[in-house]
Order: sequence, then C-alpha cells, then structure tokens
Amino acid sequence: MSIDRPRIGLACNRASYEQDARPQEVERLQAFSDFHYEEFDEPSEWDEVPPHNAASDAKLIEFASGLDGLIVCHGSPRITAEILDAAPRVRIVGELEGDRFAQRIDVEAASDRGVRVVDTTHGSSFGVSEWALAMTMIGLRNAGSLFRRMIAGETVFAETGDRHTDPGYLKSELSGRTVGIIGVGHIGRRLLELLKPFNVTVYAHDPYVPPEIADIYDITMTSLDNVISIPEVVICLAPLTPFTAGMIGRREIALMRPGTVFVNVSRGAIVDSDALIERLRKHDMIACLDVFDPEPVPADSPVRDMHNVFLTPHVAGVNVLGGPRFFSLMTDEMERFFSGHETRYDLLPRTLANRRGGPAPPR
Repeated sequence: MSIDRPRIGLACNRASYEQDARPQEVERLQAFSDFHYEEFDEPSEWDEVPPHNAASDAKLIEFASGLDGLIVCHGSPRITAEILDAAPRVRIVGELEGDRFAQRIDVEAASDRGVRVVDTTHGSSFGVSEWALAMTMIGLRNAGSLFRRMIAGETVFAETGDRHTDPGYLKSELSGRTVGIIGVGHIGRRLLELLKPFNVTVYAHDPYVPPEIADIYDITMTSLDNVISIPEVVICLAPLTPFTAGMIGRREIALMRPGTVFVNVSRGAIVDSDALIERLRKHDMIACLDVFDPEPVPADSPVRDMHNVFLTPHVAGVNVLGGPRFFSLMTDEMERFFSGHETRYDLLPRTLANRRGGPAPPR
C-alpha cells in the first residue's frame, strides 16, 4: 500500500513511550509520516487481554479515526472489531511488545477487514539468541563448575592430569558439534545465523515453521525425540503455550545422551523441573538455565548448589537495547507497508496457532 504521507499513531502508556520511542527513531518515522502519540494507561499483562473500558475505547476511537496506521503497546486498550470499524482509514496495526501472544489485537477481526497486523516483540530475540550461544559455550567448557570451585577457594587442576577427566576438557569446543534446537522462530533463526561459523550439524523441531526452513538454513527438521536424543547440545527456544507446557518431561529428559549440555532460555514451565533435577543428580549432563519453574528459583532448590548447573535469573532478553529495538523494527515495518512493500513480521494463522498451542497448519 502506498500513501504519500500516512498518519501513524502510537497508543501506549508513558513508560513504554519514554523507553521505546527514542528521539532518533521518532525522527525517522516522521521523515515519511505524520506521527502522533496518545497516552493510555490500561492494565497490561503478558497473558491476559486488557479489560474492557468504554471510556478508554472511546478515546482510542477518537485517536485512531484519522490514522492510516496504528501502533500499540503496554497501556493500550484491545483493538477490537468495533474499534476497527470506527477507524476505517487504519490499514495496518502493529504491536510493539506483546510477548508474542497478541493480547492487544483481535487478529481475526483485523484480517476480516483487510487490516495488516504485525508484531515486533521479537526485538528481544537478539539478546536471547546471543545468550543461548554463550550458555552453550559455557556448558561445553563446564565453566559453571569451574567458577564455583574457584570462588570457593579451590585450586582447580592443581595437577595437570586432573583436567583430563573434566567435562570441559572432554567437550570443550563448539566447532563441529551436533546441536539440537527446539523451536525455530525468530530466536531460533537468529541463533542459526550465529552458529554458522562453528560448522555445527543442526537437528531442529518445530511443527509450525514451513518446511523450506530446512533448506534455507541447511538443517534437519525432525521429531522432538530425535532433537533431544541425537545431539550433544540441546537448546530449548520454544514459547510457553498450552501445548508446550511440560513438553520436556521425565521421558524426554531420560532420552538425553550422557554428556549432553542442555540449555533453556525460553520458559521454565516447558521443562519438568523435578525430573531435570533428578537427572542432574546423576552428574552425567550439564544444564545452563536462564529460566526455571518456579521463578525466582526457590532459595532452597537443589539446582542452586549443583556444580553441573549454570544459572542466570531470566535475563537473556532483558537489556537496555530491547525496547528501542521494538520501535526501530516497527518503524521499518511501517515504512515498508506505506511504500507498497511486503511486511516481514505479520501475525498469521500459523503464528497464532503456535502461540495458542493449537494444532499446526498442514504443511
């Protein structure tokens, strides 16, 4: 769609605006559009639809009625069929940060009206994919255990031969390893790019991605059992949905080969924590966990004291660059759309099926 100078509006709370809408990015958006901001302060949750508020909806209708494009984030009311009908000029709606569950937009209603819906929540994927790579290397080097021993005052590898039985000596390098990836969404695909220089062999499982992904990234798409049991490193990147909750249970954990490095930077509830701890007590694998169930990790959880566990407190995607990146990516999307090009980050039926835990569309 091409409009000479579209009117684009952002509806969100003040905190999100000040964090995400950096002046240089606002200037970039203003270079090709008339940009307007309206403050809203509706309750905002990751996994719940904003509650109905007639006054706030009326305010949003007044704001959106003259817009060609509407961007929403924390604080915005839900974009419903009624709001879209009252704002017929709006041809594209974008979600800056919704944890990939489209709570602020009725995607089906938008689709029925020919309104494009895009989501740039994956702006946090950059940091998550980097941390997944870093944790993989930490696990292969057994760095968590070495760090614990050193800060405890131990002289590690006092004898040269001591290192020869250490998992970090035996596994050591990532180059040439076999890696399993559970989930090939934005994070997974970015991680695949980061893994290229290491010449790894990748097995991946994701029933929601198109089969062409395998050829594009030169990977093998396979079953969850194969992804867990074949590789030397298993990385969990799947979103938490009704389908994936508890997906990696006692049976799946038992399938991991001795010496496996297991990395989880997605959501803790995807993994059976008790079963994972039980396996870790055998000291035949290493876990690098940015997430856990429950969170925060209980003070008395045995996982805190295990030498074959490296822990971080759910920080992979949380940094100062994330918020501004949401806005930058959305500016890119708006510029593409209003220049008559295709957008990149559409919310499609396949995407929603993944996020809601429904059956994958036919391949």
